[in-house]
Amino acid sequence: MSSYSLDFPFAWGGPKQTAGFRFDAEDFIVDELMLQPLSGEGEHLWLHIQKRGENTEWVAKKLAEFFSVKKMDVGYGGKKDRHAVTSQWFSIYMPGKSHDFDWNEFIKVSALDAKLLACSSHNKKLRMGEHDANKFVIRLRKLELNHGLEQQLQAIAQHGVPNYFGEQRFGRGGANLERVEEWVKDPRALRNRNTRSILMSSARSYLFNKVLGDRVLSGDWQSMLNGDPEELASGPLWGRGRSLAADECLAQEVSALEEFELWRLALENVGLNQQRRDLVLQPSNFKWQVDGADLILTLALRPGQFATAVLRELAILEQPERGQG
Repeated sequence: MSSYSLDFPFAWGGPKQTAGFRFDAEDFIVDELMLQPLSGEGEHLWLHIQKRGENTEWVAKKLAEFFSVKKMDVGYGGKKDRHAVTSQWFSIYMPGKSHDFDWNEFIKVSALDAKLLACSSHNKKLRMGEHDANKFVIRLRKLELNHGLEQQLQAIAQHGVPNYFGEQRFGRGGANLERVEEWVKDPRALRNRNTRSILMSSARSYLFNKVLGDRVLSGDWQSMLNGDPEELASGPLWGRGRSLAADECLAQEVSALEEFELWRLALENVGLNQQRRDLVLQPSNFKWQVDGADLILTLALRPGQFATAVLRELAILEQPERGQG
């Protein structure tokens, strides 16, 4: 268990009940929305795949093997949860190759639980965050819709929730954050580029959550402070160069991150630029309904937003024990 707390402050009183979460894959349904039209021609084959209980990177690996391309030639817009039913687009760079293929043969050799929803040729690769939104249908088991919960749901629909990075960004039990501490003390000790990238992302995300948590405690997380460089209330994604914030906004962020000087210096030295992220997550088309003893939520989020930021306000989530992977 990490010594870094992931118990960030709640906006709407915090959960008063427990709820079963992701006991079946169908309890967590995610559909990736891609509004841009595909050209129908080009060197990239785009596949819209619905999968059940399958990891995004594992599917990408299987696609690379089947089409005899490098893993880096397979693109996707985001990593979707494994313990769920998810649909998302993949692109495969296939210059000079036919885009005709046998989907049933792919399923046979890959042994994936997946089906093809659509396919098309296109003139560019799909990159992280380039999809338009993710639509969620989430079942929370044995969650009573009482007056208090109804008020919380109404508050979320009207005002949103703090736009925290989800706990999955920090590794199991926050384990990534312990490794961040080792990395910032001796950056040369970590030579694996992929691991270093993961730790940099974890560190950046944790600093943002710390700033946002302080704003939630002070009650001004939805408000613009003097010196905020964005059009909406925002917080820092730390990197090199001077902070984009100034005045009251900068003073608040410096105060919140005072004890993380080594982390900030490490992020400045690896070439990441200063960026900003919205403090408020406002779900679109947020609705709820009772189904027997369960509560079903539907909502849509932009890329980079976490459904767990919404769920944590409503219930303490109880999930079945699962092994690694």
